Amino acid sequence: MPTLKKSTVSTKPGAAKKWHLVDADGKTLGRLASRVAAVLRGKHKAAYTPHVDTGDFVIVINAGRVHLTGKKETDKVYYRHSNYPGGLKSATVAELRARRPAAIIEYAVQGMLPKNKLGRRVLKHLKVYEGSEHPHTSQAPKPLSVS
Repeated sequence: MPTLKKSTVSTKPGAAKKWHLVDADGKTLGRLASRVAAVLRGKHKAAYTPHVDTGDFVIVINAGRVHLTGKKETDKVYYRHSNYPGGLKSATVAELRARRPAAIIEYAVQGMLPKNKLGRRVLKHLKVYEGSEHPHTSQAPKPLSVS
């Protein structure tokens, strides 16, 4: 009896991308970021392929109102370095929220994406806005549920 040859089907890049809208008002940062990262990667689709950008665009509004549990508002510190001697800078979540509220969500989602070319490419599909207004109404984004 002849054996059947099985082949793995791999998704081709260039598939149509949808737009999703997430309201971060009152949502917990980690739960929001993990859901957004999964949609950016395309893990919610049946045609998910790990090495191909199959994800969708995600718009996050009301980034300044995202919720953090515990004492993270004062105890969590973000670090960056200028690559010069003594160039280590730090900022707590409260300081970052006052200066750039969208960065809190961007950093959380970035940490959940791969640390390679694909992760950097996928991160460009994330659009985060401080208020409730966004310039992507012509893309007709669909609301995305985040628990």
